[in-house]
Amino acid sequence: MGIRHEPVRLGEIRPQGWLRRQLELQATGLTGRLEEIWPDTGPRSAWLGGDGEDWERGPYYLDGLVPLAHVLGDEALLGKAQKWIEAILAGQRPDGQFGPGTNEDWWPRMVALKVLVQHADATGDDRVPGFLARYFAYQLAHLPDRPLEEWGAYRATENVLAVLWLHRREPDPRWPELCARLLEQNADWTGYLTGDLITGRATVFDHLTHGPNVAMGLKEPAVRALIDGDQERYADLRACLAALDRWHGQAHGMFSGDEWLAGREAYQGVETCQVVEYLYTLEQSGLAFGEGELGDLAELVAFNHLAASCDERMLSHQYHQQATQVSATVDRRRWTHSSDEANIFGLEPHYGCCLANFHQGWPKFAASLWMRLPEDEGLAVFAYAPSTLRTRVGGADVTIEESTDYPFEDTVRLAVDVSEPTAFTLRLRVPRWCDAPELLLNGERHPLETGDDGYAAVRRTWRPGDTLQLRLPMAIRRVRRERNAVGVRLGPLVMVVPVEEGWRPLPAPRGLGEWEVVPLSSWNYGLHLRGRGGLENWRVERAPVSAVPFDRRAVPVTIHGRAATVPSWDLRDGSAAEPPDSPVVTGSPVVDRTLVPYGFARLRVAEMPTVLSVAADGHEVP
Repeated sequence: MGIRHEPVRLGEIRPQGWLRRQLELQATGLTGRLEEIWPDTGPRSAWLGGDGEDWERGPYYLDGLVPLAHVLGDEALLGKAQKWIEAILAGQRPDGQFGPGTNEDWWPRMVALKVLVQHADATGDDRVPGFLARYFAYQLAHLPDRPLEEWGAYRATENVLAVLWLHRREPDPRWPELCARLLEQNADWTGYLTGDLITGRATVFDHLTHGPNVAMGLKEPAVRALIDGDQERYADLRACLAALDRWHGQAHGMFSGDEWLAGREAYQGVETCQVVEYLYTLEQSGLAFGEGELGDLAELVAFNHLAASCDERMLSHQYHQQATQVSATVDRRRWTHSSDEANIFGLEPHYGCCLANFHQGWPKFAASLWMRLPEDEGLAVFAYAPSTLRTRVGGADVTIEESTDYPFEDTVRLAVDVSEPTAFTLRLRVPRWCDAPELLLNGERHPLETGDDGYAAVRRTWRPGDTLQLRLPMAIRRVRRERNAVGVRLGPLVMVVPVEEGWRPLPAPRGLGEWEVVPLSSWNYGLHLRGRGGLENWRVERAPVSAVPFDRRAVPVTIHGRAATVPSWDLRDGSAAEPPDSPVVTGSPVVDRTLVPYGFARLRVAEMPTVLSVAADGHEVP
């Protein structure tokens, strides 16, 4: 059973290395310039007192801008965010309601609450608790006659998290009552996902099959556990995740949702809103349950899906990404519900919700790398990435410098500095995919005993200059798929066959640029796994991470494998059809093919058949 964790204060973790460079690209790209190029977040926004957009887009944008500003310590971004914060705080009415008077929907205010909580955590703004208390009193008074509906009735856990934040700081019997009322009016996500989940593509709209709704609804077990302390609710979350994987899981580890749940085929998409909301749910669940496999899943999402959702310089984004994506063009595909341009890279392909909402992904991931143990007992790793943590534990100032290129290398180095010798525990997450972890403490081998929760605890009196070196060897692993196809992973990275990309600018591009991406090479390869030791013994090669971390021209880790083309595997409705049954007997020659991480290949094949290559004389090619 895991240990409940607590968040570190926003701004105590500062990204370094490749992660900082990625966040800086976001700051100079779509997030930092959105107000200039998109009217919905411009000066006419109703959230700023104007006559423009008055629903979710302003709060969504802030929900990423605020953490981005604070994890980078970027004064320009902080100034942008403060303008919105002041407008929201100044706009509260005498009865406690706030936000645009032209839209009384509960839902967008739930997002605004998350923004205010993050702002208060980072700055200590003492206006926020009173603001929240007045609004929560308003909710208690009005929810009986004006209950949650539409989006709010499926996303009320977001509201509950803000109520719990206030209750931890200012206990009041009204706040547990409000939490109970909100959850009573919310969908029964655990019941649906474990008992009534659809087993194929959704064909009509239903809030229960809407991908981002599902990603948010998955945090219901965690939110309930935060209220009642019942750690057994982790079994509910695991059951929900298992059902989604059984019926909608894809080779890359996420569940499909090209607007609606879409089954298991690799040509079905995943919405960017769904990616960032699922990542946030995993981070909040990590706090509630302290289970290491939640960090495993979060790394899988961030290092693969989140990286792939934008172009490498974060000037544009996709609405939908496909596990196997052999073109990103305007075309009619087998989406459950989307327009033909949904997977181009642009300003606002399809609905604008993803443009407003994608900003939270990287900053909240960076802000969740470390978590606190209860009762000031120490610190826990949620996910590994280069960063610096500065906080207080046991009355001492603690700094931990995490030096690594993980996930592109397998070694994490931690330099611990304390203002005075202090005893506390460091909980190091050992991923479930790692069979032989190794730990050095001050250069000497240290025992590493991993519990059932995926953590190894190191408790000692820490002194200035202490160091830890954790090695997490990454073996190549295969993921079994339908029709005997396979996916490939290396540690937390999904490895794919890349397709050579041609980036074709669209006429009259909006924003910072809009592109179709067309294939410039064959894509229909099957993996040749017979002979020469098979996939698990293919050669792994590593290189430094470039200045642009997910640059397809400078890939820091590759697998050198073997493959052959499968001529019968062709396009269907603008996408790669499902792979043929494996092994595919082919006369195509076996050639060397390099696999790269998913996040580096905007065109890629992630689910591949296997091949049995036969020479002209009828003998199998070894």
